[in-house]
Amino acid sequence: MKTNILPAIRLTAATLILFCVIYPAVVWAIAQLAPNHGKGEVISAHGKKYYANIGQQFTEDKYFNGRPSAVGYNAAGSGGSNKGPSNPEYLQIVQARLDTFLVHNPGVDKADVPVELVTASGSGLDPDISPAGAKVQAARIAKVRGLSENAVEELIAKHTEGPLLGMFGPSHVNVLKLNLALDQLK
Repeated sequence: MKTNILPAIRLTAATLILFCVIYPAVVWAIAQLAPNHGKGEVISAHGKKYYANIGQQFTEDKYFNGRPSAVGYNAAGSGGSNKGPSNPEYLQIVQARLDTFLVHNPGVDKADVPVELVTASGSGLDPDISPAGAKVQAARIAKVRGLSENAVEELIAKHTEGPLLGMFGPSHVNVLKLNLALDQLK
């Protein structure tokens, strides 16, 4: 046992130095090379600053809705609800979100609503939705804003970002950027 204690202490010290000093320093240094020095993408609009990589709440019918948040879009308290898919309270919340969505989007079938529009993410801060999640809202946006549905769908297509390096992850639409672009349409 005595022969194992000293190597274990050395390994623990080396691991602490590697993961508590070296690794964070390398990540910080790489972040300094990124735009805005790793502080996220900041967008200024309407006299306010928004972080494009943090979900925002849009409740007006003239805007696209993003993914619901279990933490009220509070970046200081990121997290999910921790309720499983068989939890009755969770199922009531999802059903209420679905009912609200269908009321605001008449003509949309229940089966056509993408799951991300009625379920919160693990972080509660997702800034993106799928292109299908945006397209299912296009008719409402077009009607409220007096635009053609085709113009709204073109805007969605313009703001759809493909998978990372063309192969990692799904295509997605940043809701904040899409809504700000909507505001710029005349």
